[in-house]
Amino acid sequence: MKHLVKLSVIAVALLVLFTACKKEETNESIFEGIYEGTLTGSQIKSTEGAAESKPATTEITIIGENEILVHCYSDSFDTTFVLNYYHHNDSTYVCYNGDDFEEMYGHMLGDGHMGGMMDDMHDGETEWMHHMSEEHDDGDQHFGGFDMANHSFSYTFQMNKSDSSENLHFQGIKQ
Repeated sequence: MKHLVKLSVIAVALLVLFTACKKEETNESIFEGIYEGTLTGSQIKSTEGAAESKPATTEITIIGENEILVHCYSDSFDTTFVLNYYHHNDSTYVCYNGDDFEEMYGHMLGDGHMGGMMDDMHDGETEWMHHMSEEHDDGDQHFGGFDMANHSFSYTFQMNKSDSSENLHFQGIKQ
């Protein structure tokens, strides 16, 4: 009987451990995948010259801690770049990194952080809240993210930083 109790306890412990590990992996990669949707903007015009949407695909791949590779393409558009991502409740938002971050916001990402960028988070603060308070000023623009409840991704591509009317916008659902 003692053997049966020990085996049961070990089996339950292994089951809990396996479930916890699986859940952690799923939480990090839940938004990784292929998103099918549309690309809209003033540059996408019908033969009559009216703005319209075109089918587009975005592939999201996690490539590092809080880093994703974004590959968005359609029949007339193809771009690949890296973004940082930050969880915020039922959403995950994206932000530039590296030289793109410095060019957009006027300072290097991580200025003033000692150690890891999320090491000094406060109680109840999400990754996105922390990123915003540590790295951004009021009014700083961001261009997309993931809606986890709807399994969707949206992103606005700045085609001309001085003219937002030339932006392209992707909206897609995870396949």
